[in-house]
Amino acid sequence: MSDEDQRPAPSADPRPAPDGDLRTAADAVLARLVGAPTGEARLREDQWRAIEALVAHKRRALVVQRTGWGKSAVYFVATALLREQGAGPTVIVSPLLALMRNQVDSAARAGIRARTINSSNTEEWDTIQAEVAASEVDVLLVSPERLNNPDFRDQVLPKLAAATGLLVVDEAHCISDWGHDFRPDYRRLRTMLADLPSGVPVLATTATANARVTADVAEQLGTGGGTDALVLRGPLDRESLSLGVLRLPDAAHRMGWLAEHLNDLPGSGIIYTLTVAAAEEVTAFLRQCGHTVASYTGKTENADRLQAEEDLLGNRVKALVATSALGMGFDKPDLGFVVHLGSPSSPIAYYQQVGRAGRGVEHAEVLLLPGKEDQAIWEYFASVAFPPEEQVRRTLDVLARADRPLSLPALEPLVELRRSRLETMLKVLDVDGAVRRVQGGWVSTGVPWTYDTERYAWVAKQRSAEQQAMRDYVTTTACRMEFLRRQLDDEGAAPCGRCDNCAGGRFHDSVSSGSLDAARGELGRAGVEVEPRKMWPTGLPAVGVDLKGRIPAGELAAPGRALGRLSDIGWGNRLRPMLTPQAPDGPVPDDVAKAVVGVLADWAKGPGGWASAGPDAQPRPVGVVTMASRTRPQLIQSLGARIAEIGRLPLLGSIEYTGEFAQVHRSNSAQRLKALDGALTVPPALATALKEAGGPVLLVDDATETGWTLAVAARMLRRAGASGVLPLVLAVQA
Repeated sequence: MSDEDQRPAPSADPRPAPDGDLRTAADAVLARLVGAPTGEARLREDQWRAIEALVAHKRRALVVQRTGWGKSAVYFVATALLREQGAGPTVIVSPLLALMRNQVDSAARAGIRARTINSSNTEEWDTIQAEVAASEVDVLLVSPERLNNPDFRDQVLPKLAAATGLLVVDEAHCISDWGHDFRPDYRRLRTMLADLPSGVPVLATTATANARVTADVAEQLGTGGGTDALVLRGPLDRESLSLGVLRLPDAAHRMGWLAEHLNDLPGSGIIYTLTVAAAEEVTAFLRQCGHTVASYTGKTENADRLQAEEDLLGNRVKALVATSALGMGFDKPDLGFVVHLGSPSSPIAYYQQVGRAGRGVEHAEVLLLPGKEDQAIWEYFASVAFPPEEQVRRTLDVLARADRPLSLPALEPLVELRRSRLETMLKVLDVDGAVRRVQGGWVSTGVPWTYDTERYAWVAKQRSAEQQAMRDYVTTTACRMEFLRRQLDDEGAAPCGRCDNCAGGRFHDSVSSGSLDAARGELGRAGVEVEPRKMWPTGLPAVGVDLKGRIPAGELAAPGRALGRLSDIGWGNRLRPMLTPQAPDGPVPDDVAKAVVGVLADWAKGPGGWASAGPDAQPRPVGVVTMASRTRPQLIQSLGARIAEIGRLPLLGSIEYTGEFAQVHRSNSAQRLKALDGALTVPPALATALKEAGGPVLLVDDATETGWTLAVAARMLRRAGASGVLPLVLAVQA
C-alpha cells in the first residue's frame, strides 16, 4: 500500500477508541485514514514496528523505505494514537513548500488539524502559535530554514520543543553532508533533539540513503535520546518502474527524439534538466512542436510554480520541464514517466527523482538521455561547494573584529564569497558553534573552530565516485534497477526483469529528419539579452571603493547581447570548450563569428534597434571597442575585428589593464569591483577616437559572469566621450 493509498479520508475521525490493544487501535486508525471498513486495512510489519516504537516505547526511529511505501501513514497514525494519550502536537520538519502543501491537504482530508510555519506565511505565525498553545493543532509543519531564524530559534523553538508530542524529520538524508542534498539548516535539529524533554519520540524518514548516510543520520538522531535509534530499512525496488537509457549523438538528437516521442510516454510526467537555461530551452522547443508543457525551476515565481504543480496534478500538461527544484515533496500518484535530459551527478539523487513516477500506477517509464555536457555541469556545481579554509578563516576573522552583528550585505564586501555560498557556509559554522545568527546579522562566538580537512576531502572523493557511478550506470549491460539499489546499499538487490537491459529496450533511438532539423534550428538560435547593472552593490566604501547607489544614467551600459549561455545545451555546448581555462587562445572560429554577426543583425532590426523603424530606434554604433584579456587576447581582438569589418565600423581600440589585475572568480560583487577598481584604463588614443566618433560604441568581450566588468568599462567609455555603450559578448556564464 503506497503513501497515496494510506492517506486519510475526508470524513475520517483519526482518533482511536481508548480501549483495545495498540495494534488493533493502530489498524483501526489506518482503516479510517484510507476510508476502508474496520478490519480491512492492516499496517505493514515495519510500519507497525515504527509506530510501536514511537507510541509504546517513546523511542527514536529512522525509516528508510522506497517512495510510495507509506511513511506518512506512520506519523499520521502515531500522531492520532499519541494525541489520544494526551501528547502535544506532532512537529514535522519538511524541506519544501510543495511537500508541506501535500501534507496539510492530506491531514485536512483526515480531520487532522494541520498548520504550517514557513517563510510564505509570516503574518499567520502569531495565530498559529496561539493555536498550538491552546492544543488546537495536531500537526505543525516547519521548514528547516525556520530553525535558524533568530526569532524562531530563540522564541518559538524552545516552546515547541517543550510542547511537542512527536518530532518528525522528513527527507532526513538532508541532515547528512554525506547525502546528495545536504542542507545546513537541518543540522540545527541537533540542538532541538538535545533539548527535547525525556520521553518525546522522534521519527526520521527518507527514501534515499545509502549505508553511510543511514548511519550518520541514525547517530545524529540519537543526540540527547539516551538510546540508539531504531533503524528500519526496507528493500528499495520499485516494481512499477521500467528503467532505460538512450545514448544519442548530441543535444539536437535528444531534443528531437523527445519532441517526436513525448506522446508515446504514458500519462503525464516530468522532464528533468540539469540547468535553468536548458529547462527554458526545452520548454520553448516542445511548445513550438505543439506539446503542452511548462517550465519549473528555481527561478520560477512561486505563483507560477503552484500553477504548474496544479496543471500537472490535473493532467492539463503533458510534462513539467524541471530542474531539481521539483524534487522532494511533489506528490502525483499517477505520474507516468520521468525523463532526464542529462545525468544527475549521483545515483542517489537520480533514484530520488525517478521515484516521483509510478507510485499509484502499475507501469511508469524512466528514461535517461545523457549528454556530453554533463561532466562540465557537474564540475561547476562541485566548484561552489564548501569554501577552502582560508576563506572560512577570513570570514571568522572579520566577524571577530566587528563591534556589531554583520548582515550578509555588510559582510559580503569584506570576504571573497558570493552571498548564497557565504550564507551556506555561515549556517555550517553556526551549527559548529563558531558563529551565531542574531538580530541584525551574524556574530562570532569565539569558540575555536577546526576545518575538517579530512572530512571535506572525503566528501569530495565520494562526490567523484558518485559521478563515476552515473557514468557506469549509462554504460552498464547489467540490470539498471539492481545497479541503483546496490548504490544505495540495498542488500536485497537483484535483477528486476523490467529495465531495458533485462527485458530489451522499449524505445528506439531513431529521430526523423524533420524533428532533428527543428531541434537543430532551435538550438542554433543565437542571441541572449544581457541586462546591464543599474545599482552599485552595497558595502563598497567598506572595501575602499567610493561608489554607491544607482548608477547615473549617463554612465550606464545599454542592454547588450550574448551569443548564448554556457549552461544551455545549444550554443553553450559549442562555447563551453572554447572558454574553459584550459582552452588555447586563437582567432574566433568562423561559425561562431558568423553567428555573432547574426545576433548583431537581429539586435539592430529588433525593437529599439538602430536599424528598426519608429521613434524608439537607437543611434547606430559608430565604432567597436574591445576588452583587453590576458587569457584570450586573440579571440577577443579577432572577434572585434570581424564585427568591425562586416559592420563597416572602425575598430577604435581596446580598454587596457593598468597593471596586475587580481582575477576574482565566482566571488561576490563587492570583491569583484574592488579588484576592478583602478585596474582598467581608456588609453589616450581610444579616448581621442571616442570624442571624434561622437556616438555609441559596441563593447566586445568573450564572456560576462557578474556583469561588473561591463558596467565599469561602460562607465569609463561614457566618461571618455561615448554617448552609449552596447555590450556584445560570446557567452553569459550562467
